[in-house]
Amino acid sequence: MKNPKVGFIGAGKVGTALATTLFKGGYPVVAIANKNIDASKKLADLVPGCSVFKTTQDVANTAEHVFITTPDDSIATIASEIAWRPKQNVVHCSGAASVDILEPAKQSGCMVGSFHPCQAFASVDQAIKNLPGSTFAIEAQGPLLDTLKEMASTIGCDWIILKPGNKALYHAAAVFASNYFVTLLKVATDLFKNFDVPTTQSIKVLMPLIQGNIKNINTIGLPSCLTGPIARGDVSTIEKHIFALKEKEPSILKLYAELGLKTIPIALEKGTLDEKVSEALQTLLKKAIGNES
Repeated sequence: MKNPKVGFIGAGKVGTALATTLFKGGYPVVAIANKNIDASKKLADLVPGCSVFKTTQDVANTAEHVFITTPDDSIATIASEIAWRPKQNVVHCSGAASVDILEPAKQSGCMVGSFHPCQAFASVDQAIKNLPGSTFAIEAQGPLLDTLKEMASTIGCDWIILKPGNKALYHAAAVFASNYFVTLLKVATDLFKNFDVPTTQSIKVLMPLIQGNIKNINTIGLPSCLTGPIARGDVSTIEKHIFALKEKEPSILKLYAELGLKTIPIALEKGTLDEKVSEALQTLLKKAIGNES
């Protein structure tokens, strides 16, 4: 199916970004339905030739390739309520769910798959800007797998293929790299409040450090990009950190120590930390979380 007529059920950040990007890549995006009609209209305004429909069935009747880009909890219900046509492509964009939730479409003779962009979408405009250059995690088989790989490549994205059962672990990895990175930044900026530096200023202080780390990851990769006291085997500095956290922010001491224990193997792999100092660091960090065994 070369450049099939594409329809979207769901006009949120992912749906809008993907629809506009596919349209720019030469794919005819012909249909959109969303609970919020205004969101549908906004998407259609960005994609000439895209018709706004009131029902999901109308999208399925119009398009050959249907993306379901609703919240995850709605996907299975939508898939079960539509009267699908044999040989349609039905694809969801959930990060955690497998293709199993599209079983009703598969039973109707459709090819089913998932197509998840490994990217952080904070707003529609930002999503549209950030999508090119991202990587899609694809779960599909046969001709649909080839179609989704071609779609990703056409819009300037990379792709990886996931096997059944891989999806939840893949998404957990993305959460560590994306969502929990934000959490760690919040922890860091909160520490700055102990010396009266507000969040906006502490972010400004930390941003060059963050960007430097990202540059190092891109250029020299893991484990070489690791810096800091554990990479150097600086036990006395870690002791100072533990003492300060016990005194000022004991609620995050366990988090600090557990992350430190996860960092030691990276430093060992980099080759800047020897085994003897590694053991001293492990003892120190385990003691900080009350686990000296």
